[in-house]
Order: sequence, then C-alpha cells, then structure tokens
Amino acid sequence: SISVCSLSSGSEPPSSPQVVEEGADEEDEELSGAEDADLRASSGRGSLLTRRGITLRVLLKDGLVEPGDGILSIHYLGKTFVGDLLNDGKIRWVETGQIFNSPSAWATHCKRLVNPAKKSGCGWASVRYRGQKLVQYKTTWLHKYQPSADMVNISLVQRRDRERIPVRYCTLGTRDAARDPHTLVELSAFSAINRFQPFNVAVSSNVLLLMDFHCHLTTSEVVGYLGGRWDTNTQLLTVLRAFPCRTRLADKDAAPAVEEEICQNLFMRGLSLVGWYHSHPRGPALPSLQDIDSQMDHQLRLQGSSNGFQPCLGIICGPYYHGNQGVASTITPFWVVPPPEQRPNDYGIPVAVEVTYVQDNFLTTDVLNEMMLLVEFYRSAPDLVQFSQMWSPNSSVLDKIKASLSGHAPKDQAYAQILEHVYNQLRSTQ
Repeated sequence: SISVCSLSSGSEPPSSPQVVEEGADEEDEELSGAEDADLRASSGRGSLLTRRGITLRVLLKDGLVEPGDGILSIHYLGKTFVGDLLNDGKIRWVETGQIFNSPSAWATHCKRLVNPAKKSGCGWASVRYRGQKLVQYKTTWLHKYQPSADMVNISLVQRRDRERIPVRYCTLGTRDAARDPHTLVELSAFSAINRFQPFNVAVSSNVLLLMDFHCHLTTSEVVGYLGGRWDTNTQLLTVLRAFPCRTRLADKDAAPAVEEEICQNLFMRGLSLVGWYHSHPRGPALPSLQDIDSQMDHQLRLQGSSNGFQPCLGIICGPYYHGNQGVASTITPFWVVPPPEQRPNDYGIPVAVEVTYVQDNFLTTDVLNEMMLLVEFYRSAPDLVQFSQMWSPNSSVLDKIKASLSGHAPKDQAYAQILEHVYNQLRSTQ
C-alpha cells in the first residue's frame, strides 16, 4: 500500500508511528528536537505538531479527560480490551492489572496478543476514551492551545506559495542537494519525450467534486486517496471515488488509523487503490521536486512485486491560486517517467496525463456524508477558510467554492439543493 495521509506537498511518505515499549516513560512519545526539525523541514511548513508532547497527563491537566475505571477501550479484530485511566496518566489493563505508561504501549501489547506480527499499536488512534478515539482529544487540545502557532504557519504557507515560480524540467539537470525541494516543475507532454501515454484514464465527476471541496476548506495542504479499477485488457484506469484523509498533515499518530479505515472502505466497495491527490492551496497546481519523488515512489509501491503493470495517478488541486483562469480550481493529473538509464541521478520527468471526465448521474449519499464529515473535522481548525470573506469585488469565498464545484455537477439537477445543506453547515462554522 502507499501512505499519503501524512504527506504535505511532496514530503516523503511517513514512517511508522513511534512505538513506546512497555515500561517506557510516556514522554518517549514526544518528538525529539531533531525529529521535530526534520518533520518541519520535510513538510515545508511550520510545526504542525505542538512543540510540547501531548500526553495523557497533559490532557488530564488541561481538563480534556478525567481519570476513571473502565473508561478506556481497544477494539481489535473482534476482541475488546478495557482499561482504567489513572490520575498520573498511566493506563491499567483491567484484565491483568498491568500498568502501561502510554496508549501506544497498551495498544501494542494488546494487539500483539491477537496478532503477534503486529509491530505497532497506533495508540492514540486505537484507544478510545468513553467511546471516542483519543486522537480526537489531542486534536481538540491543538485547536485550543496552539492557534497562534498555526496562524503564523498559515501566513508562511501563503507567502511561500505566492513566491513559488515553476521551472522547466530541462533546466534541472542532475540532482542537487542544495536545490529547494519545493521548487515547482512545469509538466512535459508524453509526445515531447517521444512517448505514448501508456494507459487511459476516466475520472468520475463525484471524485472531482469531493476532492475540490476538500481542498477548498483549509489554507493548509490536504491529501487523500483515489479508489477505482484497473482493466489490464483495455489499459483503462477508472477513478470512481475520492477518500479524503481527515487528519492533520504529519500527524504520525492519526495517519495509520485513517489510512486503515480508508483501505477498509476501498475493500468494502470492491475498489483498488489507484492513486492519490493533494492540494497546493494558494500556488500553481504543479508538482514540486518532492512531489515528483513521492509520485515515483508511489508508482513503484503500487506496482508491487507482481509482473503486471498498474499505474498510480497523482492529482494536484490548486483552489485559491489567483493565477487560475476564472473561479474554478486548477486540477492537474500527472505521472512521472523515470529518468533515462544513462542519467540515473536525474529527477523523474513529470508529465501531464490526458483524462476523460465522466459526469455522474447523481450525487451519491456516501459522497455527501463525506462532505459533512469534512466540515465537522475542520469546523474548529485555526486554518479553516473564512467563507464570508470576499474572493473578488463581487463574490465571497463561499460563492467561489460554489462556482468551482458546479463544474463537477452530476446530471441530476437536484444536487444544488442537496449541496445547499452542506453550504449552510459551512456558514455555521463561523
């Protein structure tokens, strides 16, 4: 599988969440200074994680949770484990009385009892407090106590995006560690490199609508998966569903559980993972050098060890770039061709993918539900877009969003009335 939920614009795929071994102090879950710096550098943004490690003791101290017996639980592969939350932030497993210093330590221990091959517990995403995942309380803490840092972060993103000027691929040459990894690169055409596009692509209008909606909600970058089918006989890649990652970028605790949930949704719908998308909120919808490397990595991972070829589609959405033509987002499907064998140290070549857009008959219930879940996820986020602000002299940001989404309208005209309920929810966030 490919892992994208923790990616910002072209950052490297996230490593597995850090596991706290039994008996370790809970502070071990915090990022070291070097790790925190690496995370900020790889994401190309300011800190998305608080400098202060969020532990159960922090949540207890700040009143977001309370100690109690039997209020913690883990549900894994049909098994349920129950724990007590102690006054010092430690967890006591009810069945044995064993004490664990952190959610990750307890989750790892319990999951290994059921599945000995399990390497990590994803504690904050696996452990529930009174039925709600602990990661939700962590997010609440971030929104409550870190708004000023996030607002500074937003302004940095906006300034950086405005300053990013694309370069032509032919000017790059051999890889250079001193080159800014956020450098944007213009797309080539397959014909310009004497190639034919090796596959055809059809994308559902509901995919574009949900993806465009997701990318419009926040001034920070977002990511998601693309689900669909690959027909080896016709060489047709059909993209049927977008799966937004409802998690903060670079949140190593939440990402694995979000990705696991999406993979289950893919399986239940009989779909395969066929690609990913991410946003450049205020910049051109063109890949950065890191995007190129990430896309190449995803292509190799998705192809796997099988002999058969399966493409992986990358899509970049630029909702708020003032260089866009009109109010619609710029949506850029792309693929990466490996550098020539005689120049293995060159960057991969980003190429534009020709796509057929297929208009759906109606807006499906699950897409509508996903839109509502996204509204709730970003409702109290400090980087939530101000929908009432003016986008242009004659239209608000919400007007701009409506106009952009109308370009992905299904055939059933009743969709406008249905979406009005979503827009009312957006208005209620501010």
